[in-house]
Amino acid sequence: MKAFRLIFTFLVVSAVLLSCNKDNDATSSSSNRQFGIFKVLTDDTTVEMDGTIGSSSLTKFNSLVASFPNVNKINIKNCDGASDDTVNLQLSANVHQMGINIHLMDNGEIASGGVDFFVAGIQRTKGSNTKIGVHSWAGENVTATDFPVGHANHLPYINYYVSVGFTQQQAEDFYYFTINTAPADSIHWMTDPEISQYNLIIP
Repeated sequence: MKAFRLIFTFLVVSAVLLSCNKDNDATSSSSNRQFGIFKVLTDDTTVEMDGTIGSSSLTKFNSLVASFPNVNKINIKNCDGASDDTVNLQLSANVHQMGINIHLMDNGEIASGGVDFFVAGIQRTKGSNTKIGVHSWAGENVTATDFPVGHANHLPYINYYVSVGFTQQQAEDFYYFTINTAPADSIHWMTDPEISQYNLIIP
């Protein structure tokens, strides 16, 4: 009887430990796939993006790619913009250079710097009931429209659009559209004809 109790206790303890290990593995696996606003899905090639692009987003994405080098698609759930425009343009340019496709998910929303990120996709697609919002940028006591057409302060954005596949004319047309269509403290939700006119979708 004593031997039976010892065996039974051993089996119970072993089962509990095995269960804990499985839970820990699942937690570890989940956490190892999350890189800030980016989450690698279980196919190891698709990333889901949800949140504002910040100062650490470039570093987080570089870590993601180092761990999952076969990533080739980003599904955007929501991205309301960027708190650091310099990081956003660097991150977006890298995404384009890696040959990654970007899809705006059903009911998804992108605005401001999130739109700049979206156009980095080699292929750019969107689902149903999506929203794409643009407006002027602003800095300390200045806004984009304070500077004349062709001013050096406009060039980082125009040059970025060219680097991700826009022609020079397309880049300038889209950029000046974004800064003139709504002030920095507002938003313009693009219509389907506008999305088509400015070549935002490339299937």
